Amino acid sequence: MVIISMVEMEFIKRGGVLKTAELKDLGLSSRQIKRLLDDGIITKIKRGFYELKDYIVRDEVIIARLFPQAVIFLESALFYYGYTDRIPSAWQIAVNKYSEATKYNIEYPLIEPFYLEPKFINIGVSTIKIDGVRVRIYDRERTLCDVLRYEKKLEKEVFNNAINRYIEDPKKNIRKLFEYAELFNIKNKVQTYIGMWL
Repeated sequence: MVIISMVEMEFIKRGGVLKTAELKDLGLSSRQIKRLLDDGIITKIKRGFYELKDYIVRDEVIIARLFPQAVIFLESALFYYGYTDRIPSAWQIAVNKYSEATKYNIEYPLIEPFYLEPKFINIGVSTIKIDGVRVRIYDRERTLCDVLRYEKKLEKEVFNNAINRYIEDPKKNIRKLFEYAELFNIKNKVQTYIGMWL
């Protein structure tokens, strides 16, 4: 019983998700981990990752724990900032173009990886804390640049809402937006869509 409450506390401390190595660091053997699984105390998310049964783990936390280098991207970031009302059907995440594609094959949560050049991955990354776990997400300006870069992948309504809500957002940072636009070579596009409102 002591072991179970200690394990539960550790899970809660880490947003509800633990790796095999972390369970072993707590002093649990493979047999004890299997027993926790068999007894329905923990469930397997994917190889090497477990969640506490009946503990509601937020999708963002699972993504951050399974893929610590991934960044919440495009429509998922738009939803977080309130720039769209549409809940994306899958979590869009930016990942390194050279990472192993099969590692993103998970049943839940549904994710849609976008494979980016490594030099672009860390531009505009922000971190937010959810249930004690650091989650990487692109900031408003980077997200807007991505909206402009992926315009053809977005529905017109989502695209227009994103632009309009960014313009109205008191937390926007136009200088930063133009810095990113320069890096992504979309300065003219930013000028066209945003410049007229400044």
